[in-house]
Amino acid sequence: MQSPLIHDMFHLGLPWAEKILRPIVVYLFLIVGLRLAGKRELAQLNPFDLVVLLTLSNTVQNAIIGDDNSITGGVLGAATLLFVNYVVVRFLYSHEKLDEIVEGRSDVLMEDGHVCENALRRELITLPELQAAAHKQGFASLEDIDRAILDPGGSISFFAKKPTTETMRHEEVLRRLDQLQAQIAELHA
Repeated sequence: MQSPLIHDMFHLGLPWAEKILRPIVVYLFLIVGLRLAGKRELAQLNPFDLVVLLTLSNTVQNAIIGDDNSITGGVLGAATLLFVNYVVVRFLYSHEKLDEIVEGRSDVLMEDGHVCENALRRELITLPELQAAAHKQGFASLEDIDRAILDPGGSISFFAKKPTTETMRHEEVLRRLDQLQAQIAELHA
């Protein structure tokens, strides 16, 4: 005789095929939805974006599990999501054109030290958000940046002007130290 506790924990409330199909459909919907929402949703989160992503995960939870709260159903749904993601990532790895369609292209946010306002608008990134991202990567201001690129994954890569203000100061200090060293050497001679 099987215990009601064991039965409730492990008995599937839905057919196996439905438990596998539900996560696949939700996964594909979320891939398309996040792609349409833009790269910003992936890495440059503001509090509103975070709330949307958290409530989105809660919203699709029931679509994935259906009327089944069993451990078996949860494990089957999670395993299906992990497997589908594994297959999609491996497939896209060997198909660059399709990967570009799914993930998108990189966007240039700054070029030759100038902010590309149209690109910021298109990606819904404000100038203060761009400055904050630059500060996180060690830049004092946007004036130190030659180029900034928003990658398909949502991260922003910054490339310093050559030479940076800090490098110029450092070189000036070294030059003056060399002069002082030469003067001290002359005084000792």
